[in-house]
Amino acid sequence: MKRLKVMKALLAVCLVLGSLFLLQQLVMPKYVRGIVEGSLVASYYEETTPHDVIFIGDCEVYECFSPVTLWNEHGITSFIRGSAQQLIWQSYYLLEDTLATEKPAVVIFNVLALKYDEPQKEAYNRLTLDGMRLSRTKLEAIRASMMPDEKLIDYLVPLFRYHARWSELTWDDVRYLFGKKPLFHNGYYMRVDVRPVTTVPEGKKLPDYSFGDNAMAYLDKMTALCKENDIELMLIKAPSVYPYWYPEWEEQVEDYASEHGLVYLNFLEHQDETGIDYSTDTYDTGLHMNLSGAEKLSRYLGPILRDTYVLPDRRDDPELSEVWAPKTAFYEQMKADQLAELEQFGYLKSLGARPPDQP
Repeated sequence: MKRLKVMKALLAVCLVLGSLFLLQQLVMPKYVRGIVEGSLVASYYEETTPHDVIFIGDCEVYECFSPVTLWNEHGITSFIRGSAQQLIWQSYYLLEDTLATEKPAVVIFNVLALKYDEPQKEAYNRLTLDGMRLSRTKLEAIRASMMPDEKLIDYLVPLFRYHARWSELTWDDVRYLFGKKPLFHNGYYMRVDVRPVTTVPEGKKLPDYSFGDNAMAYLDKMTALCKENDIELMLIKAPSVYPYWYPEWEEQVEDYASEHGLVYLNFLEHQDETGIDYSTDTYDTGLHMNLSGAEKLSRYLGPILRDTYVLPDRRDDPELSEVWAPKTAFYEQMKADQLAELEQFGYLKSLGARPPDQP
């Protein structure tokens, strides 16, 4: 009799916990329309094979490089662990999270994040942190990222944060309760529309051009982590014309790369070699590259990665070829669909708006 009571109590607890879990899954944002960038981080965990190259950073990686192009033209396997306004400590912990699963030959970090020395907005934190799997690394990432008025428990149990969404739920919240439709291409966010650069904003004078101590400390941690794992760290600056990249910032990155023996590639200085045309290769007046720009940058970067880090061409690997064939097909289908929509409507109405103040 006593055993039966215990079993009933355990069953009741399981039912309550299961119901709370289902409710949490229901009210959490699904990021399948509008601000789809919130689905980027979680998409990594669907991968089944390792990668030679891992990109980490903000929108200047997930909208500027095409892993499918790197594979089809150079046989390089890669994934972009990017997210909107990804801060350098978030990049560090995403790298740590990645190393729990695989050890790439090369990690590529976009240096724009060095401009931020402290947390910025909860909305951007969520776009990165909610998608991370639960681990000690995620816990440390949350602690490093929280705004003063945020609570750790709201990240660990998102139901506390999102319970008010109950009145805003749509069919998408039910449809994608346990899984989402594919939206990206190994972390690349595709856009084919064109909005050319008309003016290049000049940078405002800053009181201090030095990168902050916190940002530089995490760059040191990233460099040390790569060294400990025999991984090559490469620093890049994407060719976005805004936010403004100051010469003083450039000098600091060049000095750091030289001091630590790292390759640093500033694409703003290689427009002729990459073939980037700011009248055709950006969809938002120079903040981000469109598909044309991303493919150009990937074609340029591929031989540099292959020759500098002696990366093999893996297209003869039957297992990898089998994995990348449907990736390529999905990539080409989305390209065709977006081009058809662009031709019909003149814009990509299904993609919606990105977060405010997105850099």
